[in-house]
Amino acid sequence: MPSTDGPPVPYVPPADAAEARRVQEELRSRVDLTGPGPAAPATVAGLDVAYAQDADLLAAAVTVLDAATLEVVDEAVCVGRPAFPYVPGLFAFREMPALLAALDRLTTRPELLVCDGHGLAHPRRFGLACHLGLVTGLPAIGVGKTPLVGTWTGPGPRRGDSADLCDGGEVVGRVLRTQDGVRPVFVSVGHRMGLNDAVDRVLALTPR
Repeated sequence: MPSTDGPPVPYVPPADAAEARRVQEELRSRVDLTGPGPAAPATVAGLDVAYAQDADLLAAAVTVLDAATLEVVDEAVCVGRPAFPYVPGLFAFREMPALLAALDRLTTRPELLVCDGHGLAHPRRFGLACHLGLVTGLPAIGVGKTPLVGTWTGPGPRRGDSADLCDGGEVVGRVLRTQDGVRPVFVSVGHRMGLNDAVDRVLALTPR
């Protein structure tokens, strides 16, 4: 599924952890952290990866929703083996090949990617959402269930309450309550999307 919305970066599997870190350091300057991204995308894709109990097999799934109705309009799954050893901060390299293969199987091109993971909120400011955004050329958001880096105070208990996620004196994301009283999620910019717009998109996708 080649991009027409931006200059995609080819995905090249790294040989080892040192090379993977170099890739992250080199590519992070190419990430668009301001966007603004699509204010009203027609289609949004959610991406996630599940692992078999022995972690030697994974399934990468992509589901495309109509952004207005949240009805499923397309979906694809790719089953394979992790493409890279488990190394903290390099998780994207385990999952990228399978996620890209699943994206290639779609018949509907999404206007926004929402990744189960992080974007800027990463030790080298280049998480899965950043990498996927650069490789596809699509706007991308990272939404993590647990933080990878950073500290925060709050947020409040109501839907829409949020607090800055800070790391090293830099705001790297937003801790967002999507429903009253539920655990917050950790939203960060991936590519071609500003943080405020990313938060707005996540709230629009979680009405209940």
